[in-house]
Amino acid sequence: MAGVSKADAAVALFSLVIAVAAPLIDSQVVLPQHLYPAPLFDHYLLAGRPPFLRGFVWLALTFLWPVCIANLYGILARRRWVAAATTLMAGVTMLTYLSAIFGEMLGSGIASPKLVKFYSVFVVVAVALVLRGLCLCSDLEMPASAVESSVQKKRV
Repeated sequence: MAGVSKADAAVALFSLVIAVAAPLIDSQVVLPQHLYPAPLFDHYLLAGRPPFLRGFVWLALTFLWPVCIANLYGILARRRWVAAATTLMAGVTMLTYLSAIFGEMLGSGIASPKLVKFYSVFVVVAVALVLRGLCLCSDLEMPASAVESSVQKKRV
């Protein structure tokens, strides 16, 4: 296969968006408010900065951001094992992050429908990342004959 598949291109695009946007947008939550103008759109969580959101933002900046960079490397350098592992990690991290965000938005009733739709796109992408990571990991499993031959070599 000479080119990158459509699924890999979509994962690479998502990883690129997170690699660029995470430090720019998430830093608004962890740095002092006087460094930034008003929130970009009607996002009551960014304006209020609840403590749980700060914790998740630190998780995203310290874990998800480097994983997305590794994901880009894995796809562009055609390292299938790296892309499979990092895609799965990015998807699970995003689902964890978004479950708390959705719990707050839907439970409080404050969130606008536009904000819920915005985050819904990320939920779909996160589920797709998890499924893509699981499919890539299952493709990398060793065939049963290879496992048997390695076990037989150890017995001798």
